[in-house]
Amino acid sequence: MGEFTTTIERRLCQAKRGLDEARSVGDDYLADTLTAEIEDLRRLADEHGVLLPR
Repeated sequence: MGEFTTTIERRLCQAKRGLDEARSVGDDYLADTLTAEIEDLRRLADEHGVLLPR
């Protein structure tokens, strides 16, 4: 696994954890921001042929 893939996976994991936390405390703005980040990371991975679990 390359560094690019590892970085995408790590950032995606961090964003998902942050999203869960934001939702649990009711921070809608942060939840929206992290949702957008997750979508961007998935798009970036897809554009570069990185397969990510759904």
